[in-house]
Amino acid sequence: MIGIRGAITVDNNTKKDINECTKELIKMIIAENNIQQDDMVSILFSATKDLDSQYPAVAAREMGITETPLFCVQEMDVIGSLEKCIRVLVHCNTNLPKKNIKHIYLKEAIKLRPDIADVDK
Repeated sequence: MIGIRGAITVDNNTKKDINECTKELIKMIIAENNIQQDDMVSILFSATKDLDSQYPAVAAREMGITETPLFCVQEMDVIGSLEKCIRVLVHCNTNLPKKNIKHIYLKEAIKLRPDIADVDK
């Protein structure tokens, strides 16, 4: 089992924006790492305190991820931290070595891990 990280920022605290951005992030994590739904063990979402109009897990369910346990938590509120940010940790079974895993950071969330974020995304 391996963990795949990712994050994305949301422009507005609306159900629509949270849904769209979460879906964008999950779709890219799945595509870039060639994940099949049966390989997903669980997905943990966190959102900053300024995102409270929708659970990010709702977007995953709408994508058809219905047999994988999903869990949402509030991100620690650290002074000066990135605002309107959804973070994700996908646990999945894969034969890929850790060095080949593609962690996905989109929009302003690139600032969280510039060492591994692909700025062309």
